[in-house]
Amino acid sequence: MKIAIVTGASSGMGREAAIQLADRFAGLREIWLVARRRERLEALAESLPVPCRIFSLDLTDPGERSALLTALETEKPDVKILINAAGFGKIGRVERQDPREAEDMVALNCGALCAVTSAVLPYMSPNSRILQFASAAAFLPQPGFAVYAATKSFVLSYSRALGAELRARKITVTAVCPGPVRTEFFSIAETGGKIPLYKRLTMANPKKVVKRAIFDSMAGRTLSVYGPLMKAFRLLCRLVPHGLLLRAMAALSPDGFVREPGPTTKEET
Repeated sequence: MKIAIVTGASSGMGREAAIQLADRFAGLREIWLVARRRERLEALAESLPVPCRIFSLDLTDPGERSALLTALETEKPDVKILINAAGFGKIGRVERQDPREAEDMVALNCGALCAVTSAVLPYMSPNSRILQFASAAAFLPQPGFAVYAATKSFVLSYSRALGAELRARKITVTAVCPGPVRTEFFSIAETGGKIPLYKRLTMANPKKVVKRAIFDSMAGRTLSVYGPLMKAFRLLCRLVPHGLLLRAMAALSPDGFVREPGPTTKEET
């Protein structure tokens, strides 16, 4: 049985990824939707033309995560596509953050992503695809978003190394590194503090970001960066010393990179 697995499927880019997979890949027998909010997963499953299996769980909890592992062991599916889109961001200076929230960010964005990937890998056949949602924040440290950006740098590095390891198995790993995307991630964050103007002006459409990511993955690319602005940003980060770029960011955010600490939001990257 050929399936796809999508984490963070209750909203944002995870939800959009599930929709596009269902529309574009006729060979999939099921899509396994993973997120915390069951009611949203149920509504999504009802709207898709492909049978879905719902896993309403907290990926940072090994006990809850075991439900997914048990299903894999029982069904032994052929996982053709794995999309890790679950993520957690917090706007705010490190000194003002609750340390537990920083730990939770690392646990979900890094630990859970690794755990899900490792659990799924034994069930992937040649010519399968893994899409790991990182961020353009992975290219440069992000004051005011420090822990989040660091976790996305981890995802990018991990994805590149994993892709090299899996090349012999003909499994492609694509790190998806969009800039700001117009989803709940920033809508919720702005209720507690405004993001910098330059981020608000560069927000992308999640449908276009996901479409590009799937296209790049199918083309065998190891990195997917949507839009000319983010591609230019990546090039800038490779050519210009990060110290200079950080000073420029400070000039654009003279109030200390964020006005007030933003609220927590657990959802897609």
